[in-house]
Amino acid sequence: MRCREGLEHSPRTWAARKQALTGESSSRWAGSITKATHDQWALARRGQLAHIQSLEAGVRTLTHRLSLPLGAKGSKRALGGYRTRQEWHAKKRRLHVLESRLEQARADRDGGTVHVARGGRKLARARHNLQQAGLSEAEWRQRWQAERWFLAADGESGKRYGNETIRVGPDGEVSIKLTAPLAGHANAPHGRYVLTGRLRFRHRGSEWADRVQANRAVAYRIHHDTARDRWYLTALWQIPPAKTIPLAAALAEGVVGVDTNADHLAAWRLDTHGNPIGSPRRFPFDLAGPAGHRDAQIRHALTRLLTWAKTCGVKAIAIEDLDFTVEKTREKHGRKKRFRQLISGMPTARLRARLTSMADRTGITIIAVDPAYTSRWGAQHWQKPLTSQNRHTTRHDAAAVAIGRRAQGHPIRRRTAPPRHHQGDRCGHRTAQARPATPGREGTRPRIPGPRTRSVLAGRGANAGNQNAQHRSGRSAEHEPWQQDPLPLSLEER
Repeated sequence: MRCREGLEHSPRTWAARKQALTGESSSRWAGSITKATHDQWALARRGQLAHIQSLEAGVRTLTHRLSLPLGAKGSKRALGGYRTRQEWHAKKRRLHVLESRLEQARADRDGGTVHVARGGRKLARARHNLQQAGLSEAEWRQRWQAERWFLAADGESGKRYGNETIRVGPDGEVSIKLTAPLAGHANAPHGRYVLTGRLRFRHRGSEWADRVQANRAVAYRIHHDTARDRWYLTALWQIPPAKTIPLAAALAEGVVGVDTNADHLAAWRLDTHGNPIGSPRRFPFDLAGPAGHRDAQIRHALTRLLTWAKTCGVKAIAIEDLDFTVEKTREKHGRKKRFRQLISGMPTARLRARLTSMADRTGITIIAVDPAYTSRWGAQHWQKPLTSQNRHTTRHDAAAVAIGRRAQGHPIRRRTAPPRHHQGDRCGHRTAQARPATPGREGTRPRIPGPRTRSVLAGRGANAGNQNAQHRSGRSAEHEPWQQDPLPLSLEER
């Protein structure tokens, strides 16, 4: 019903759908079902928009590269032309395919049409390839029915134990409020059915117990794992946003710089002056397998990272603000298949969201820094000095140091040249340490035209028409703060 309404959805139509389901079940179950379908429709709309943006990026890349001559070289900011005529024709055909898909996706979005398969599109397609999926028809049917089952209820603050529909007491007793047609199967007062088994939450069990005893909202979801033939109950609740603390207070005890990679997290602790302390740490994870396994691997790696950071006594973790949404397109890195697989396998969005939520409980602040050139400059300035006979510093370890120094406001360079012995122009510009608040302190010094930099000849600079800016007798010098007096004639003759 929700997909059929499309963009015509309104609170009135939502109330009508809920009222129609209330007669067959109850008001609580009708509210849970309608809210779940609305959330799934909204998720499909967000995925549809992301798909359109990806198609638009592919079309722009293909159009640009096809407009260039064969063999045209590209730059760091723009791709070049295709190498051969065969590749050019293949990409031309792919451009027509992407444009057709983009047109269809835009039409669906304008019409409010979404494509949702309750139970999963991947499992639905496996029905036509049972042998390749390694399933029999009975096994597939069992998994399909389990995935399509719905048994979830949102929490309600003020109600007993935070949920009136699916209630879990502090002792682990689970009771379910039955619908009107199933009221005859109740084994407890007020139309409730109490399960025989007791449960215990090993992960965040103390937080769950505090919320239950305070009658704060806790949502529950019951699902069946057909592979293990077990039933699981998942508890969910909303964590209030953590208070933002000043950056200086977060960096008072140093920082831990973290470099994100496809198979591990490289971390190094830095003191308040940006110097590495101790030895680097590595927290590996394996992203092969199903989504549940990948999520567990990320959670375990982040748990070890936060535990180590808390042991070190720091209050901040610096991590790169990575986003490969556009960079991992097939049209941009078509021949670099291994590179595309590498950046596609990096769980940047999930890792960032998981780390932020887990760090709130430990009191550690997460600092997101600009990822530009951290690996290159870290290897250039820190990899060799930190390598010794007893320690081999990798490129990722050096990048962690660069990330931590950037979060503290220090330049990535290890040191700067000392001041020169005099103020003569022949020594070049003075190289002094820039303050952390100085914009562009890590960039190259801009070339200012004028006689002092000797980059533009006299009379050809920006002030060539201004006679007051020339070095002539009776005129002020180009630089107003000081004026050099003419040398005595005796010295000029010598």
